[in-house]
Amino acid sequence: MHPFLPNTEEDRQKMLREMGVDSYRELVNVIPDELFAKKDIDIPDALSELEVKKVVQNLSEKNRELKIFAGAGAYDHFVPAVIKSIVSRPEFYTAYTPYQAEVSQGTLQAIFEFQSMVSDLTGMEVTNASMYDGGSALAEAILMALRLRKGKNKVLISSGVNPLYLKVINTYLAGVHPELVSIPIEEESGMTGLTAISANMDDMTCCIVLQHPNYYGILEDMTQVSSLLSFENAPLLIQHYNPISLGILKPPSDFGVDIATAEGQPLGIPVSFGGPYMGLFSTKQKYIRQMPGRLIGETVDTKGNKGYVMTLQTREQHIRREKATSNICSNQNLCLLRVLVYLSLFGKKGLKEVAELSAYNAHWLYENLTSIKGIEPAFKGDFFNEFAIHVEIGTAVFIDRMKKAGILAGVPIDKNTLLVAVTEKRTQDELDSYVEKAGIVVKDYDSSH
Repeated sequence: MHPFLPNTEEDRQKMLREMGVDSYRELVNVIPDELFAKKDIDIPDALSELEVKKVVQNLSEKNRELKIFAGAGAYDHFVPAVIKSIVSRPEFYTAYTPYQAEVSQGTLQAIFEFQSMVSDLTGMEVTNASMYDGGSALAEAILMALRLRKGKNKVLISSGVNPLYLKVINTYLAGVHPELVSIPIEEESGMTGLTAISANMDDMTCCIVLQHPNYYGILEDMTQVSSLLSFENAPLLIQHYNPISLGILKPPSDFGVDIATAEGQPLGIPVSFGGPYMGLFSTKQKYIRQMPGRLIGETVDTKGNKGYVMTLQTREQHIRREKATSNICSNQNLCLLRVLVYLSLFGKKGLKEVAELSAYNAHWLYENLTSIKGIEPAFKGDFFNEFAIHVEIGTAVFIDRMKKAGILAGVPIDKNTLLVAVTEKRTQDELDSYVEKAGIVVKDYDSSH
């Protein structure tokens, strides 16, 4: 029995010759050798549906016992059951890219309402749809800034940006070759250094990229950064934000931000083993022609009935190829719907309560943890719901022992620094338990060494 392949070996060899290479491997020679498998991958035998269900169930039960205090871009917020109920309806669950856009009025209306809510949340004039995740949305923002500031090739990017996002940015910008300048954070405060921004900013600077709150949970001084950009044709200001934080923090628009991006996962999308996620992307009206993704508008038909249309779509790779504004192409409508239903359910008051609870819980835990001998604050700057601590016994030991006590203690930054995130889901009993177990773990380790 032959495998179903559209091309014969002879066809493939002919194509390779036309491209001037001898093998497929030559086409992907940019991938380092160490990333290729050196031997056959040990793939287990196929399982029946029942067996697969049991394997997945056993894996899920390992997580069920843990109280999650890990964050670093993915947060364990409460997801109301009604969200799953609504997005599981067949008319929503099967929604894909609206190729014949005006036929898909329900899909278009959902995208329109989503755009409106995120614009309201951020204070920005325009919000798009169909960003893959927070990291790629931020990378697209930098590419957009480079288009808007043609001839300027220098990007100042804070080292307080999520390191995973920095990797995505480097991948996205590999073929563009801008000058990426990392602006360090201050050792004491954990904030991006204003002096360093000023020292590195010149006539070739295209944009300044900050995450607020930053990767370490610290609130950046966005007002002061914005004041550095008050002159004509100044570098664009890009802010990556936590959407939940906007329940109590000033929106990006208050700082004159040109492009605002975020990871939408905290808004009704479960952590679920690392995905799927979705990016939020907002900007100013005057920059709309350089915005990636798609934009839905509200209009009326010839009879005066309200309708929705695809107003802007920069998915041009099918006609412009490498000259396209963006190659973002997969519709994120299912995740978008989750965000839309979440924001509709909670509203401004509910989002504020989630943000306040998260911040209160985090600050309570911070104060009590840092009173334990052997645990110290990593930074002294203000924070929202996430903070970094130095753990004398080492993060690996601390995380392992806390895990045995039923607590996922945080995300390791380095061998002695731990990033701890707290959401509205954590009860006072769970917070008390974290502090109690942390004290025992540190004390027991010290006494045994």
